[in-house]
Amino acid sequence: MKREIIITSDGSTSIHLPEWEESYHSKHGAIQEAQHVFIKNGLSLCKGQSVSVLEIGFGTGLNAFITLLESHKNMVIIDYVGVEAYPISSEEVIQMNYPNQLNANEYYDFFSKMHQCSWEKCVTISEHFRLIKRKQKFQEIKDVNQFDIIYFDAFGYRVQPELWSVEIFTKMFQALKEGGILVTYACRGPIKNAMKEAGFRIEKLAGPPGKREMLRGWK
Repeated sequence: MKREIIITSDGSTSIHLPEWEESYHSKHGAIQEAQHVFIKNGLSLCKGQSVSVLEIGFGTGLNAFITLLESHKNMVIIDYVGVEAYPISSEEVIQMNYPNQLNANEYYDFFSKMHQCSWEKCVTISEHFRLIKRKQKFQEIKDVNQFDIIYFDAFGYRVQPELWSVEIFTKMFQALKEGGILVTYACRGPIKNAMKEAGFRIEKLAGPPGKREMLRGWK
């Protein structure tokens, strides 16, 4: 499927799929969306000296990179698992401008290492951040009681409703530790119902720029 590099409203890059009219991030601001959904309303709630994160849709590495920056700022050890069935190319990686847009050019080598490191292996990206990239479909996830937080960043319900099913959210629920949370940019009726049926306690929260609401689920 054809992929195009675009600039979102906050100046940060994303990837657009013309065939689906779908992008990897919000056109209203990729970085703003990531910080609002996954950091402010997700990671910031995880207390302790170490946090385990599962990302559903590693994509451009934006969420992982922002989480790495948070790990250094807060001196927290983060073990991060990024699941991605269709990795982006090295040519696309070098066009992602996140270190510059986040005023974090001193961390550029870490961003590059995230994309260059081997799949299926635990790699120490920095003193505070360990990464495993898993090339697999979401339906293949079998983790149980492993994660403090899940970043659910799949393509939208409009184009891939099967990724927002009770089956998938049951896998997410099982993967979380007791008291763990799942955060996602989405907030549609069928998604809320699927999460509730899977066992989550649901909260509707104010969404990122350009979106009225988002969801957070608790185990």
